[in-house]
Amino acid sequence: MLAWRVVQHGRPTDALRLDEIETPEPGAGELLVRSSATVLNYNEVDGCRGRYLTVNPPLPYTLGMELVGIVEAAGPGLDAWLGRRVVSTAVGAFGAHAEAALVSADMTFDAPACLDDIHAAAFFFPFHLASLGLFLRGRLSAGQTVLVHAGAGGVGSAAVQLAAAAGARVIATAGGPEKVARCLEFGAAFAIDYRDVDFVDAVRDATNGVGVDLVFDGVGGEVGERSLRCVAHNGLYLIVGFASGIEAEEIATVAPRSLCFGNFSMGGVMLSYSSHASAVRAATGFNITPRRTADELHARLVGLLDDGAIAPVVGEVVAFSELPVALERMEQRATIGRVVVDLARPAGISDPGLRPA
Repeated sequence: MLAWRVVQHGRPTDALRLDEIETPEPGAGELLVRSSATVLNYNEVDGCRGRYLTVNPPLPYTLGMELVGIVEAAGPGLDAWLGRRVVSTAVGAFGAHAEAALVSADMTFDAPACLDDIHAAAFFFPFHLASLGLFLRGRLSAGQTVLVHAGAGGVGSAAVQLAAAAGARVIATAGGPEKVARCLEFGAAFAIDYRDVDFVDAVRDATNGVGVDLVFDGVGGEVGERSLRCVAHNGLYLIVGFASGIEAEEIATVAPRSLCFGNFSMGGVMLSYSSHASAVRAATGFNITPRRTADELHARLVGLLDDGAIAPVVGEVVAFSELPVALERMEQRATIGRVVVDLARPAGISDPGLRPA
């Protein structure tokens, strides 16, 4: 099968090579999915650049995390998945940008019937992560105010839509007038162009100096540090990612003094599900969300999709052969919503149309 492999570190067009590799076989708890579409993520830029901090796999390796496709083979006891159209993430968060990929059954869900493959690929990761952050961790409710950074991005646009659908008041940040306008279309009550104004001052003005009940931060770094000044009394600052660059993870932990004087809480969220969450915690110390919770969450999200309350935002669709160039556009912050790789699309025929499902 064909796969985009990181063969050296550098810019994506230099780091990636399209190779013919052996199709993997699923082991215990795994499925093999024949991919129809995959999705680009900013952390794949970090992978090309050799900036991964937690897991930096040896070269060469296949890039990519998210995909949609048909289950072609299954590990022991998982034959019920065969032939089903699914959304999932590749095992270990690597290997999706290929004609087929291994996925964990615990991270696999039936693709929503109301979405085509392109939009189904764009749906899974951002809406699951945003829902976990806003409601399971953030306990956001109607009437509360939430600040969503990078509101025009993949996860940010999902968070804006979900929060607005729940009756919360959404303040979003974005860079540039086009992205600001999109945030308002997604349901934000206020959208701040951080390139033109200080978002801390703008949030203070929008909340009459009170601050927000929840900060949903997928940017991190300096943005995260300054966001602490936006949190209301008894509010919560939630980190969900590091779009400012993986180096943002290296910033020193916030001093306890800030938490003490701020009278707010801090937390994080990770999208990872397991049918054996207790065993995972015992082995790794990680608090993994139980699969039964994930099934309930997925059902609620599909219901919102069916009702038209939310929709994945596809900013661009590219051919498989054009993946490295598209990843460089993402590195340059030139994308809105999700960039989907269509494995059936001929080279040279791209679709730049920004649209919801």
